[in-house]
Amino acid sequence: MQYHGAMYCTKHASDLRIVARRLAAGKLAVVLLSAACLGATADPASLRGALERIRQAHDLPAMGAAVLIEGRPAMYDAVGVRKKGSDVSVTRGDRFHLGSCTKAMTATVLAMLVDKGLLTWDTTIREVFPTMAMRPEYEPVTLRALLEHRAGLSGDSWPQGMTFRDVHRLPGDPRQQRRIYTERMLAQPPTASPNNRTIYSNAGYSIAGAMAEQVTNTSWEQLMQRMLFQPLDMNLAGFGPMARGPGLDQPWQHRPGDSGIEAVGPGPLNDNPPVLAPAGTVHCSLADWAKFIGLHLCSANDLLQPETLADLHTPRLGGPYAAGWRVVQRSWAEGNVLTHAGTNRMNYAVAWLAPTHQYAVLVVTNQGGEDAEKACDEVAAWVIRTWPPRRTHREP
Repeated sequence: MQYHGAMYCTKHASDLRIVARRLAAGKLAVVLLSAACLGATADPASLRGALERIRQAHDLPAMGAAVLIEGRPAMYDAVGVRKKGSDVSVTRGDRFHLGSCTKAMTATVLAMLVDKGLLTWDTTIREVFPTMAMRPEYEPVTLRALLEHRAGLSGDSWPQGMTFRDVHRLPGDPRQQRRIYTERMLAQPPTASPNNRTIYSNAGYSIAGAMAEQVTNTSWEQLMQRMLFQPLDMNLAGFGPMARGPGLDQPWQHRPGDSGIEAVGPGPLNDNPPVLAPAGTVHCSLADWAKFIGLHLCSANDLLQPETLADLHTPRLGGPYAAGWRVVQRSWAEGNVLTHAGTNRMNYAVAWLAPTHQYAVLVVTNQGGEDAEKACDEVAAWVIRTWPPRRTHREP
């Protein structure tokens, strides 16, 4: 992550490495499953109890978690308050910010466009933007390379010479801003030759989002609503800070500072700028996030072809990153796990998926920082350790 005073951007994959190390060390911990899915008695109060215990131990305003078994939500809940120091409790239907867990959603929409024939995984930036000025090194960069962080783009989220506020103030609507941003990022020298190494880049997802906008003549926000949120009945999904007014209609964000934890209300500068929306600005309820995750656990669905879903989950260019997911090996999953974490330094979210077993654990909090990461890790590990995936979906 990169932080510049009041300016934040999701820059590095360090959160993924931290979570992966902790899970490998057996230090992660999270949610509960229903008796029907577990084949054993599960007390719903245990979920709240575990979340509350871990939330209090790390002094977080709120936490939530969800577990999916056999591709469906088995249990989800949230505890704590919407704003630190208030007495307004969160609800299990409240919205939480997903940060870079947005990337899997952007990649999913792009995969749908591949299924529709509007793009291919090998479509290049130059083919989509035939008249755009760009350095020649980027002309052959493909959609797949952008989604797998193999495009050679810098890990810095802002064009050289620009600040967080500058990017927020680019002219035009979000689609027009992303077009300007794309051109400026592609005018900079690459950090590495395309397909040479993995460099985690928000800019790559913003450029991929701009490609989707170009071939559909539709904004990324509209594509997300029409192609993902509406078909999946993700009725509480949106973009930017969760709260919309001065009251406590939804959780506020919280960031650590020199003088303690600061509650951050709604405001135009209180999230990543719109140009980075495809990389990390979605918020939604736990139930809505679980609906999206369920799409990635079931190969037979109405939105994606099975082979396209497999493409989303498989690194094709030599790195550890697939399209929106980091792919790791975990013994508790008996093989590959898809994972991603997200934070704008004021929230934290993490997902762990074992598609072979149609199993997933999701954890969120409305605070950023190291304590938030540790707490979410503890919740995830607790669930995985206590209710591991059922061994009924093993490949022959």
